[in-house]
Amino acid sequence: MKKVMFEDSSEGLQKLLGEYVTFYCMSYIYAGKLMGVNEYCVLLQDASIVYETGAATNKNWSIAEKLPNDWYISMSSIESFGIYKNA
Repeated sequence: MKKVMFEDSSEGLQKLLGEYVTFYCMSYIYAGKLMGVNEYCVLLQDASIVYETGAATNKNWSIAEKLPNDWYISMSSIESFGIYKNA
C-alpha cells in the first residue's frame, strides 16, 4: 500500500505563482505572469500566444502576440510548463 505522507505545496504550478511562465498546450504555446491556479484553469496576466519560439538560447520569443486581457488556460489542455523565456 502506498500512502501520502505529506503534501508539498512548494512544487508544481503553485511554486511558479508570480513568475513569467510558458505553457505548452495541445494547440498553442502561451506565456505570461502566472497569477492564479485552481483545479480547472490557470490565470495569466500580460499574456502572449507564441507563434514561433526561435532558438532556445534567445531570451525572447521570435514571434509572439500579446493578448488583450488576462487569459485563462484550461488545465486539461496543458501538456507541460515552466520558466523559459521573457515576453
